[in-house]
Amino acid sequence: MKKIIYTLKTPFLLTVTFMIICGIGYPLLVTGLGQTLFSYQANGSQIKENGKVVGSALIGQAFTETTYLKGRPSGVNYNTYTAAEKENGHYLGVASGSENLAPSNPDLKKRVAQDMARFLDQNPTIKKEAIPTDLMTASGSGLDPHISPESAKIQVPEIAKASKISEKKLYQLIDAQTTKPALNFLGTPTVNVLAVNLAIHAQLNTDKSN
Repeated sequence: MKKIIYTLKTPFLLTVTFMIICGIGYPLLVTGLGQTLFSYQANGSQIKENGKVVGSALIGQAFTETTYLKGRPSGVNYNTYTAAEKENGHYLGVASGSENLAPSNPDLKKRVAQDMARFLDQNPTIKKEAIPTDLMTASGSGLDPHISPESAKIQVPEIAKASKISEKKLYQLIDAQTTKPALNFLGTPTVNVLAVNLAIHAQLNTDKSN
C-alpha cells in the first residue's frame, strides 16, 4: 500500500502543480495583463456614445437610414436577429461566416441582383458599373465593419441630400475615419462604417442645436 502511495505521489503533485499554474495562475496573469495594458482590446474594442455601448470597432452593423453610410452585405446578418426570429428557432447562437457560394450559384446571383437594385434605388445618380465590388460582396466572417474609401465616398451625394450635411463635410468625416495601410504599404485603406455614422450622428445633433 505504501509503495502504491509513493508511486502515485509524484504524478499527483505534478497534476496539482500544473492545475494551479495552468488553470489558475496563467489565466489570471493573462487577464490581468490584458485588462491593465490592453483593456480596450480585451473588452471587445467597444465603442461608446455618452457612456453607452453602441457597438464594436471589430463588428459591423446593418444601417438602413438614408442619412447614414451603408456597409457590406452579411451572410449572417451581422449576427443580429429579432426576438421573433429567436423564438422561431431561426437564431441558433453566436455565428460568423459566409455562405461560400460559387460565382455561378443562382442564389448568389439573385442576392447580388437584389442588393444592387436596392442600392441603385437609394442612389439614383450612380451607374451600375461604378459600384465598388466590396459593397456587393460579403466578407468571409460576415462581420466586417469596414468598407473601402471608394465605397464610402460613392454614397456621399445621397447622404448629403438626406442629412442636409454638405458633401465637403461628409468627405472630411470619411477621411477622418479612414485607416491607412500599415507602414503605408501593407494592406489597403479602410473606412469603419460605424465610426463614420457616429460622426454623422454627432454632426446632425450639432446642426439641430445651432
